Amino acid sequence: MIAFISDIHGNYEALKVVLAEIDRMGIDRIYCAGDVVGYYSQVNECCDELRGRDIPVVMGNHDWYMAGGGFCVRSRSVNDCLVHLRRVITDENLEWLRTFPVQMRVDGVHMVHGGWSDPIDEYLEPTREYFDRLEGRFFLSGHNHIQGLHDFSSKVYCNPGSVGQPRDGDPRAAFATFDGAEFKLHRVVYDMQPVFDLMDVAGFNDYYYGGLKTGARNLRRLAD
Repeated sequence: MIAFISDIHGNYEALKVVLAEIDRMGIDRIYCAGDVVGYYSQVNECCDELRGRDIPVVMGNHDWYMAGGGFCVRSRSVNDCLVHLRRVITDENLEWLRTFPVQMRVDGVHMVHGGWSDPIDEYLEPTREYFDRLEGRFFLSGHNHIQGLHDFSSKVYCNPGSVGQPRDGDPRAAFATFDGAEFKLHRVVYDMQPVFDLMDVAGFNDYYYGGLKTGARNLRRLAD
């Protein structure tokens, strides 16, 4: 059995609970579909945890921004967070981000962060026609933070959802498992208050974290 996680985004409180559940299930093979960093403040804790467990990771767009020194052309809030995260990330963790490949094959599963037209930054809309053009049977990516499983008979696509910032209306942290023939989707509850408190300490108001409460599609304040 394999576990797949994605889109942690510096949310160590969510990551701890997801990994504890995976450990409880007796799964010791874990792979990450990218975006270890971005948005939330516990960037080093998340990097250290994955490095300590030797969890392989493919390159996500936020990992790419951080590793390459660039910014996001479509989001001021992402760039605000990047400025802060660049101040606190350790040199060792920054170098680790730069080692991520853009794709990986794991026991028959072809994994990228975005999609197969743009592995790092494609917002994939899964259709039978899209996957009919690709070689293989099992596919997995993250990026849009929306957990889902799509069976197109000869092709199966899984998005494990987001550990650290779900956007599908379910605020619980998400992950997936794979037994060699079938994906299963999982959700776990975690305590968000430490995330809020740490973001406040880092100088970010609730606009940057309020959406965690509801699994909102966009950033929003707690009162919205």
